[in-house]
Amino acid sequence: MADNMESTTEQARFNMVEQQIRPAEVLDQRVLEVIANTPREAFVPANYRDLAFSDINVPLPNGQVMMKPIMEGRLLQALNIQPEDAILEIGTGSGYFTALLAKLGKQVHSVEIDADIMATAQERLSAQGIDNVTLLQGDAAQGWDQGGPFDVIAITGSLPVLPESFQQQLTVGGRMAAIVGQSPVMQMLLITRVSETQWTTDALFETDFPALINAEQPPAFVF
Repeated sequence: MADNMESTTEQARFNMVEQQIRPAEVLDQRVLEVIANTPREAFVPANYRDLAFSDINVPLPNGQVMMKPIMEGRLLQALNIQPEDAILEIGTGSGYFTALLAKLGKQVHSVEIDADIMATAQERLSAQGIDNVTLLQGDAAQGWDQGGPFDVIAITGSLPVLPESFQQQLTVGGRMAAIVGQSPVMQMLLITRVSETQWTTDALFETDFPALINAEQPPAFVF
């Protein structure tokens, strides 16, 4: 019976890659392989295990969500993570995206505001033998100035306003992905530091995603 369940899971993961992620123009072979070889179902809350490979944002405790597979794939491709990269993740969540970052890069610092969520993520990462991740409990919605600079920064909740301090934490040549804006229209931005004083910003796609807890709100309009 276990073998049968395993083959069903493998088929579902294969279908997720071939029917969701690849058609979304995620063609980077390293990204496709790391998603195919990382058990997403092991990071999904038990009561949502049936939705592990579905094209939805899976709910997590405390109003957080796990990104849908397409978004994870597109983000990883855009960040173009290299084996020597030092990575900062804002929002550990389930730990699944953390695991993907860790397999592609050298070292991940991942910041999570919720102690219980962080503890669960640590258990899941340890169970997978992923040991190049340092989980840190803290509120990074306004920025994070420890352990940098970083080659890659991935912010896994949305921000109405992107604090400038994040881009100061990038190495020259470093890349940051951030979801910026307010519901219902936000943009996934890729920000690249091209010199000590210059950054480029590319809008990758529109989305709508829950904000980081304690994210800075834009100033109210005054009439």
